[in-house]
Amino acid sequence: MEEPQELQVQIDIDEAVARGNYVNLAFISHSETEIVMDFIFLQPQSPKSKVSTRVVTSPIHAKRLLAALKDNIEKYEARFGAIRADPSQTPGKPGYFQ
Repeated sequence: MEEPQELQVQIDIDEAVARGNYVNLAFISHSETEIVMDFIFLQPQSPKSKVSTRVVTSPIHAKRLLAALKDNIEKYEARFGAIRADPSQTPGKPGYFQ
């Protein structure tokens, strides 16, 4: 019995997408079948902003993304040191931009 060959996927990226969007705030919600992630850049002293990117995915892909992020953060911290994240210092909360 032959083993299935590994599928090789080619992915293209256009210039605008390759530049990326800087974000510093995310809102995440879900239904039974989807996880919705809205990414926002909240500027200092600005009471209003706009969603830069919305990603809609399945719960299984969101869990895979979580695992991939965890793995990458562990590798980052092994190389550059611990990331200090104070949960009280998040965009939109008092004191964040002081």
